[in-house]
Amino acid sequence: MSVTLYSIGYATKPFTKFLAQLQGYEVDVVADVRSVPYSAAFHDYHREPLQRALRQQGISYVYLGKELGPRSTNPAHYDETGQVQYDRLQRSNNFLDGIERICTGLAKGLNIALLCAEKDPAFCHRSLLIGHHLARGNVLSVQHILFDGGLETQTELEQRLVSLHELGQDLFAAADDLAELAYKRQVQASSYRRTSDS
Repeated sequence: MSVTLYSIGYATKPFTKFLAQLQGYEVDVVADVRSVPYSAAFHDYHREPLQRALRQQGISYVYLGKELGPRSTNPAHYDETGQVQYDRLQRSNNFLDGIERICTGLAKGLNIALLCAEKDPAFCHRSLLIGHHLARGNVLSVQHILFDGGLETQTELEQRLVSLHELGQDLFAAADDLAELAYKRQVQASSYRRTSDS
């Protein structure tokens, strides 16, 4: 897997640090995968000022929240409790179109980072929805840029979920089974749930 797709979260991150991390990994395209590309607390990351600031640094911006965001407008993508189901989203035409756009950009030699708000990728759809899907295709490496600027692969992240959910002590379960169980628990705990007014 020689092609790399990055992901980055901005929560509580000063904009200068965010830019420095993008530049450190030579990112030339930010793909915003937030369903709502605005922040109540961090105005630097509103869609329009973010796009302008990135352009000034020679970094392109593309909005893919409609395709790859965690909040679907299709009622069929939710269960009876109002929680979005990532496995349903991953099979939708919209999602697959977004994945194709990312893969096309990578094939052209662009260095792309998925952008979302969540500080830790283990609690974000950029790993649990998008990274999980791409890792199963085995065609590229997904690397999550952590808050401190270090990297965590999608595989390492999924192994971390096993520890987060304290599943490592089961002597009778295969490692892959534990990782899948931890992933399902994390999605259940973290994925978007509609409220009665949303």
